[in-house]
Amino acid sequence: MVERDLRGRGLADERVLRAMAHVPREDFVPRWMRRSAYADQPLEIGAGQTISQPYVVAATLEAARIAESDRLLDIGTGSGYGAAVASLVAAEVFSVERLRDLARPAERRLARLGYGGVRVRLGDGSVGWPEHAPYDVIIAGAAGPAIPPAWKEQLRDGGRIVAPVGNRLEQRLVRLTRRGSAFDEEFLMDVRYVPLIGEQGHSER
Repeated sequence: MVERDLRGRGLADERVLRAMAHVPREDFVPRWMRRSAYADQPLEIGAGQTISQPYVVAATLEAARIAESDRLLDIGTGSGYGAAVASLVAAEVFSVERLRDLARPAERRLARLGYGGVRVRLGDGSVGWPEHAPYDVIIAGAAGPAIPPAWKEQLRDGGRIVAPVGNRLEQRLVRLTRRGSAFDEEFLMDVRYVPLIGEQGHSER
């Protein structure tokens, strides 16, 4: 997977590539999906949610330019896969999941597999996790209509947000870098994510 779908498509951050090679993706998908665990495609994990395709996970982490000392906020824990990979390149990972049926199993799974550097919270990811702010990096596994103001407030100066933005059909992955009270925005690629549901995201309807 790493050589074919990641390095083979131009990803070059060796720390991210090693993390992707280390995390057993088959442990983060339903048992009946394990044969497809390393296919470069999103997979359903229940509750109407998906685990992102490997390339998008790695590209997001590479775009975030994560340092070993960084504190990272992960929005949309899902099965815990993205948080597990992120924990191998960042110092601390704080992950927020709005669905109880995903948050609690993910928390147990991460602990069982030895990813003790990840803390999971059940809550509205669109408003972040202010108690542990500021963060060096914020990444998101769901697309809102815009980058939530709460995320910007919880990002340190010089920090990066890598997140999908758009409606339920058309989305783009962007990187925001904080420069004091201003934010530089860069387009990365077109993507397709589940919607970010919450106070500063899309409505559930």
